[in-house]
Amino acid sequence: MGDLINRREFLGASAAGAVLLGGQLGRRVMADEGGEWPPKMPAVKIHQVYVGRTGGIYLSRPAEEIAKFEKYLAKVERKLGDVKFVGGELVPPAKVDEMVSKVKDADGVLLFHLSGHGGGAPAQALGRLIDVGLQTAVFSQPFSGHGWMYFPQWRKAGKKVVVLPTSDWGEIDQIVGLMRVAPRLRQTRIIVVRGPRGTAPACSAEQVKKKLGVELVPVTVEQTLQAHKAVDIKAAEAEAERYWLSKAKAIVEPSRKEIINSARFYLAIKNMMIKEKAQAVTSSNCMGRPAKGCLTFSKLNDLGLVGACEGDMDSTLTMLIFAYAFGVPGFITDPVFDTSSNALIHFHCTSATKMDGPAGKRLPFTIRTQSDSERGVSLDVENRIGQVVTCAKLIDLDTMLISTGKIFKITHDELGCRTQFWTEVADADKMFHNWGAGILKGGVMTLLHRAVFYGDHLENIKKLGVLMGFKVVEEV
Repeated sequence: MGDLINRREFLGASAAGAVLLGGQLGRRVMADEGGEWPPKMPAVKIHQVYVGRTGGIYLSRPAEEIAKFEKYLAKVERKLGDVKFVGGELVPPAKVDEMVSKVKDADGVLLFHLSGHGGGAPAQALGRLIDVGLQTAVFSQPFSGHGWMYFPQWRKAGKKVVVLPTSDWGEIDQIVGLMRVAPRLRQTRIIVVRGPRGTAPACSAEQVKKKLGVELVPVTVEQTLQAHKAVDIKAAEAEAERYWLSKAKAIVEPSRKEIINSARFYLAIKNMMIKEKAQAVTSSNCMGRPAKGCLTFSKLNDLGLVGACEGDMDSTLTMLIFAYAFGVPGFITDPVFDTSSNALIHFHCTSATKMDGPAGKRLPFTIRTQSDSERGVSLDVENRIGQVVTCAKLIDLDTMLISTGKIFKITHDELGCRTQFWTEVADADKMFHNWGAGILKGGVMTLLHRAVFYGDHLENIKKLGVLMGFKVVEEV
């Protein structure tokens, strides 16, 4: 039970449930980690507004409908655990001008299209609230009038609005789950050891702060050495034994001393993150002293935080987005193709062991050396055959490259990094020739790296792109 976290926050593992589980990063109770770490983030505030009339001649929506929505939203609040619905005004009688000033203080807006047989007036009221500029969702059930005809023009005009023309109230849960990502990013700090790498905008602390609200905290290698030295060796031995030595399927090359040293580095980084109130760390010194970062980043990702190798800021931000949205860790990969098998092969030496998320079971893993150097400590994690995955990378802070696949083979080829899995994709040859979608520029790491996540998140990422204002480009 030592490595379990509070499971009540992780009920429901369906695709919809995955969205609900996201956003909890930063508030999960780590039973073995000494309380809550990092500190609990404040609730995301969503202002709800009902637009249209009910009852009387407006029988497209009965008068008791609002009460049903209020009851349902109370359940959503309890399910998500980190969202607070405010407002609840009805327009009319509430005036749109008054509502425009009220919703500005929220993190997002949820609009319910109740009725409007002629269509014009409710659509205009909805449009005024959308024009406030906050991320917005409009729920419009069948038989809510003819106003839906005007709704598609909002997206065409570039508004940050997702319209849900559906009778499935469960889609409210999903869109509200996604609306937590942007405010959570604005509350996020990333420790960056020895500088970031990646696309130019992602490596600029000023641009990252301006675009996403994320704060980069620069840390020197010397600071990590001092933090490592400050960790009690007995604590490192206990950490190594509890989380790694006793749980490994096998230990091949590394000595017990090397594994303890890696555990000591994890505790050092943990202490630095607590001090800096950080939710993520990335290092371009991850293969240097005082220890390779493979085990440290694996443990952080297992816990629902983000640890990213090689200072890859584009992938770090991608992993944060997916963690907040879906509650799953990312696997940074150096992919290669085998067109004869219609395969995109993913491999690297740093991998989470809980790819389903912090409440999931650990995958079988073998402790190895880092393959390039044949030194240090790394992991060979055996991923699940048949698992659907999403491969993604946010580039230039404004475009998400994305594709999906299915794991069909696990290998342990000594020519590749330690963790390896083969994914069947739609058209490997086409993807090979379209790698980077003609828009990704940079050096080897920038062009090569992608982050892989369990689950098919394509459609929800498209919605999130609308809410946050980034483009989504399928890399197929």
